Amino acid sequence: MQSGQHHPKPMSCVKGRPLIYHIMKTYEKYGFNDFILPLGYKGDMIRDYFLNYELNNCNIMKETATNKITVLGNCDDFKVTMVNTGLETMTGARIKRVSQYIDGDVFMVTYGDGLADVDIQKLLAFHKAKGKIGTLTGIKKKSQYGILEIKNDIAISFKEKTTTEGIINGGYFVFNREFLDYLDSKEGCVLEQEPIRALIKNKELAVYMHDGLWLSVDTPKDLEYANQVWEEV
Repeated sequence: MQSGQHHPKPMSCVKGRPLIYHIMKTYEKYGFNDFILPLGYKGDMIRDYFLNYELNNCNIMKETATNKITVLGNCDDFKVTMVNTGLETMTGARIKRVSQYIDGDVFMVTYGDGLADVDIQKLLAFHKAKGKIGTLTGIKKKSQYGILEIKNDIAISFKEKTTTEGIINGGYFVFNREFLDYLDSKEGCVLEQEPIRALIKNKELAVYMHDGLWLSVDTPKDLEYANQVWEEV
């Protein structure tokens, strides 16, 4: 799972299925099945996976004489919009570049290289109750990542990488549509830098604490651990 890997991280397999499948099933569990995928590195692999989704994931019957394929029983009810957002594009710019496909006043964002048993309905209800432009899911742990300082569920600062225990960004965001104005379509726009820091400065970032399972799949060791502990939705 280094830079020379032969597939994008979302296609790394846990329990025989790609990470992206498990992420989408978590959202589907709570009633959300409309997804926008900003494609980048080896995005053709993700596109091909969903173009052949029924063949990869469902029971099928093929009639060889007519080449007709019939899906047997129920299959996942996903709506997947796939958008080529560039190979070198950063996270914030990717969101901006798919904004034309985002409907409604509230939308959710997560990464494609991790798993968590976040209750999406509770996360969304928390976001609406706080009345802020953005909400991110906080994870309390000792980490090499940047640390959030929180007061009354609102982020007040973000410190660079540290090895002390603190609250890290666990992904699983909810944003009001106006957050799109904080983003730039230029490929260097990083979600976790200027846009998030601007929300914090304006006291517009709420933090929903999650104390359940959270896995960041960055290395082969991480992937091995995820295969041991993740329970399919």
